[in-house]
Amino acid sequence: MPSLSRVSTSTASLGPAYRSATLDALDGGEFDVVIIGGGITGVGCALDAASRGLTVALIEQRDISSGTSSRSSKLFHGGLRYLEQFNFKLVNEALHERELIRQKLAPHLVWPVPFIYPLSHHVWERAYVGAGITLYDAMAKLGGNTLPRQWHLSKTDLVEVFPSIKADDFVGGIRYYDAGCDDARFTLAVGRTAAAHGAHILTSARVEGLIREEGAVKGVSATCLETGREFDVRAKVVINSTGVWTDRVESLVGDTHTDVTASKGIHIVVPKDRIDSRVGFITKTKTSVLFLIPHTDFWHIGTTDTPWNLGLAHPAASRTDIDYVLEQANKVLDPPLTHDDIVGVYAGLRPLVSGDSESTAKLSREHSITVPSPGLVTIAGGKYTTYRVMAEDTIDRAFESIDTAIPPCVTEDIPLVGAEGYEDLKHRVDELAELYDTESAEIDRLLRRYGDEATTVLDLAASDPVLAERIPSGKYLGAEVLFAVEHEAALHLDDVLTRRTRLSIECEDRGVAGSPYVAKIMAYALGWDDATIRRELDHYTARVEAELESQMMPDDHTADAARLGAPDIRTMGSE
Repeated sequence: MPSLSRVSTSTASLGPAYRSATLDALDGGEFDVVIIGGGITGVGCALDAASRGLTVALIEQRDISSGTSSRSSKLFHGGLRYLEQFNFKLVNEALHERELIRQKLAPHLVWPVPFIYPLSHHVWERAYVGAGITLYDAMAKLGGNTLPRQWHLSKTDLVEVFPSIKADDFVGGIRYYDAGCDDARFTLAVGRTAAAHGAHILTSARVEGLIREEGAVKGVSATCLETGREFDVRAKVVINSTGVWTDRVESLVGDTHTDVTASKGIHIVVPKDRIDSRVGFITKTKTSVLFLIPHTDFWHIGTTDTPWNLGLAHPAASRTDIDYVLEQANKVLDPPLTHDDIVGVYAGLRPLVSGDSESTAKLSREHSITVPSPGLVTIAGGKYTTYRVMAEDTIDRAFESIDTAIPPCVTEDIPLVGAEGYEDLKHRVDELAELYDTESAEIDRLLRRYGDEATTVLDLAASDPVLAERIPSGKYLGAEVLFAVEHEAALHLDDVLTRRTRLSIECEDRGVAGSPYVAKIMAYALGWDDATIRRELDHYTARVEAELESQMMPDDHTADAARLGAPDIRTMGSE
């Protein structure tokens, strides 16, 4: 492979050198806070604590956002449906955070999405739904909203903006706005911003136990899953932000205190041209909510809401799940979608704080903070949109539990990596296209993924013809693969093909055709030998085959068994 030029790394770069230094710092180190879990809640806590001047270590057993935080509906939304439950506090909080994130913290990663709420009845439904959306708009305005307010559509209007709708079934609709995002990249941006503020972020490391002295938790014992190195990290307080794994961490100190139920939600992905519409779509089903969410080149359609009591690392979507989503979508689409239209499927687990309800759809979406043992604080539940508030509440509570005064939260004023120079570059798209001899659409695509770091990716692409090539079957550049390794903590093919890019759900072959090219660049950046390259390629192919097989199975048990037929690439970290 040709020699590749390197750019200087910033303090937000989580490359191989950073990882090695972080492992050394954690081994025998002492910190104010140790956080277990690298989903949106964990990295949010890391940024909150580090930006207050606290010393922070975060340990994640797989990859940043490898669980629920990369398998959501990919929306920052206020929770319109929660108004029916009279949960005004949650909606108000979510709308405020949505606008703060969209306008200030990460404008490059969050964008407006118009939705249609369809109406089947002329008078009472329009009045009822319209009143709810009016309240939603009013609460959003209080939160700083600048998105357009609701707009009532006649049947003719509805067909004009959504030609693929079954027009005979509806009398009109109401258009309103929420915001879309790439959840995996957003979570990564929060983690990298935490690192820029001094947090030590270590992935591919598993917490094996809690250090306890005099009845209090004083740190964790862990193992690096890449090298087998065992190490202890001491801390004033340990935060358990492991989502659906919450009870497993709490069990290390005895009985669990936080009752978390896992609810599975699946989405299918179809190419943009399969549905003729300029807007997204939302409607209620008997068991959940149906979203048709437009992304640049694809529609994400879901979701389900069903209990899950099997393996937590790799929840599987069954044929029954997929059939259900298709059935619900086809109730409103003409022509209907078929299985042949699907290029991707993903399943995630919502960590819901349990109550008396037997239905996961009715369990709390609000967060819960508990102290199961002195020195151990658990954060569970919550909404992706309100991660920042959850983190603030958690850090405040954590230091109350050890009676230590700390500075107030400042994350409301901290833009994420990529945000600071984004607005300026956004107005220079044509200039950048000419400078880098590429299309304006390509510049815009990179700005939406990397913000002001897009120029770093473009410089890499310009430095070597290998990096200027596109990954087979995809729109991503080789330079993005190298950037993922050198700046974004990518260690395995899975990390790049599933989270740094979305090739695993954007190609009919689930990214298999592009995997050798990606592996070549990763091998250069990480020093892989031929045996490692082969192992990575074999694993990824096996994972894809297992996922496709699971999606043909009739129920959760058979789908789970099929999915677990492929071992975890982080072999020491498999359950």
